[in-house]
Amino acid sequence: MALRSILIAPDARLKEKSKPVEGPVTDEHRRLMDDMLETMYDAPGIGLAAIQIGEPLRIIVMDLAPDGEPKKPRYFVNPEILSRSEEMFAYEEGCLSVPEIYDDVERPARVRLRYMDYNGKQIEEDCEGLYAVCIQHEMDHLEGVLFIDHLSRLKKEKALAKLKKAKKLAEENKEHRL
Repeated sequence: MALRSILIAPDARLKEKSKPVEGPVTDEHRRLMDDMLETMYDAPGIGLAAIQIGEPLRIIVMDLAPDGEPKKPRYFVNPEILSRSEEMFAYEEGCLSVPEIYDDVERPARVRLRYMDYNGKQIEEDCEGLYAVCIQHEMDHLEGVLFIDHLSRLKKEKALAKLKKAKKLAEENKEHRL
């Protein structure tokens, strides 16, 4: 396993639409998922899409285990939402690619999901609560959508301005250390 760099908005690669994994889940895909999981835990976060580390494949990792409990990693290859509830649910979201920005996003409260797991087994299941929020958030990444794209234009512009300012400060600090 290896730690990978997480892309930070407004990196143009985050707007790419990810490609489906063709054929069966291979050892190469599993190595990518292992790297993604290690990177997500290190960040720390609860979900990560492959595009966030520059790999435009329809792969997601997630672990919703509460702090202090045993880890429960989940793997999603070629996930697709089969149905969405009409009932909506608002949740304050954040993102490893949009650091230190948090805001409420309203999404369907429940979804029916189909995907392949780490070993390529096809699974269908219903998701609700944080699981539904997280899988929809991560699947947005596969379509080149960030959670801030769901916010008002003003809130999105403020978030992007804050990220650009933080990036500029980081670059200035780096120059002073050389």
